[in-house]
Amino acid sequence: MSEMMLDTVDNTTVDSQFELCPKFEKTFSILGKKWNGLIIDVLLEDGPQRFKNLARRIPKCSDRVLVVRLKELEANGIVSRVTHCDSALIEYRLTDKGADLRQVMTTVHNWSDKWYSPSQSC
Repeated sequence: MSEMMLDTVDNTTVDSQFELCPKFEKTFSILGKKWNGLIIDVLLEDGPQRFKNLARRIPKCSDRVLVVRLKELEANGIVSRVTHCDSALIEYRLTDKGADLRQVMTTVHNWSDKWYSPSQSC
């Protein structure tokens, strides 16, 4: 105990030298935000989507929140907003960085299939 400094907070012993990796923290602040995982999952499964199609696929997410989440994912380089010059068509698609989340999302699907019963499914 002499080598490790311990603090007591609310009757819980905490190692004051423990810190989360900033990259890990940043990743979970993005993926852990409500709706982001579902947005990424839809784009992985169905490819580029128009806003109305994304909204249809994630009906419990309000349009206002979906706009905010898409802007955040775009700012983090996970989603790109593509405007087609020859039309008013705007699509959202995963960047290479976003597409690299495929293995993560597959692992999450496998975990949920294992630990949640069919009565708890979508």
